[in-house]
Amino acid sequence: MRALLLQNVKEPVTLQSRGDVQPSPGEVVVRLQAAALNRRDYWITQGMYPGVRTPVVLGSDGAGVVSRLGKGASENWLNQEVVINPGIGWGDDVRVQSEGFEILGMPRDGTFADETAVPADLLHPRPTHLDWQQSAALPLAGLTAYRALMVQGELKAGETVLVTGIGGGVATMLLRFAVAVGAEVIVTSSDASKRERALQLGAVGALDYTDSEWVKQCRSLHKAPSLIIDSAGGPDYGSLLELVKSGGRIVNYGCTAGAPPQLDLIRLFWKQIHIVGSTMGSPDDFASMLELVHRHQIEPVIDQVFPLEAGDSALKRMANSDQFGKIVLDIQS
Repeated sequence: MRALLLQNVKEPVTLQSRGDVQPSPGEVVVRLQAAALNRRDYWITQGMYPGVRTPVVLGSDGAGVVSRLGKGASENWLNQEVVINPGIGWGDDVRVQSEGFEILGMPRDGTFADETAVPADLLHPRPTHLDWQQSAALPLAGLTAYRALMVQGELKAGETVLVTGIGGGVATMLLRFAVAVGAEVIVTSSDASKRERALQLGAVGALDYTDSEWVKQCRSLHKAPSLIIDSAGGPDYGSLLELVKSGGRIVNYGCTAGAPPQLDLIRLFWKQIHIVGSTMGSPDDFASMLELVHRHQIEPVIDQVFPLEAGDSALKRMANSDQFGKIVLDIQS
């Protein structure tokens, strides 16, 4: 089989021929039709992710057809079209992942290959209204967005939600989900074209967070958000405390801009703001996410599609943060 292999950090991924994958007991082999990139993949190539182990086949997102079964795996899965939940070993506590939790694509070989072996309990039927590329774009971003928005954020129809840094896979899924359930969505981006795309997808407002007046503009044009979903943190985090509605919620699923230099605790307690952390999601969250996608016929936003052999070019596009939506690898083209 063909696989994109990362031999060492800060080196290009290279397409190599390897032996066929052999499933362990309870596992299945999925012949992949498409895979999708996540920021995690790029961080691993740069050695910026905890516990990096190489060589490894990256890739957490994938969709394909079950081609072989390990001992004990149900024969009902054979030849079924599936998407893969990339979270392995969440544990029994729905509130938080276990210490043994892993994500497909490091340390276990992932989806940037013709096939991958995964535990059968990670499989779900592929949404019938999505094509292969859309199906592959859904798992990690969809799960992360669903948990942040619906589980940790407890979003309700009619609320106003602010999504910071629109453009990436999770942020565009947040926009899709929030619009689908009847929320008013405001987004931020320094890129005018991304702000325009977000408006076309149903956002009611799009603001340039590099403008020193963006908080005032948001207040004058829109309702105060009762929920803010943020992945940046950084020096501008105090603006979110200022902007969020009293009694509102702020959910963080990342800190790409680093830790806030300070936190205004007076504003935090006086406004009775709830700050909540979120990452990935439980198996129940994944099933609920797929149900929401099916009920509202939601389609992930695809930025660009690359063949498997151009995987390094796909990673370079992610490194530049130019994308709007998910970057996808078409494996069987």
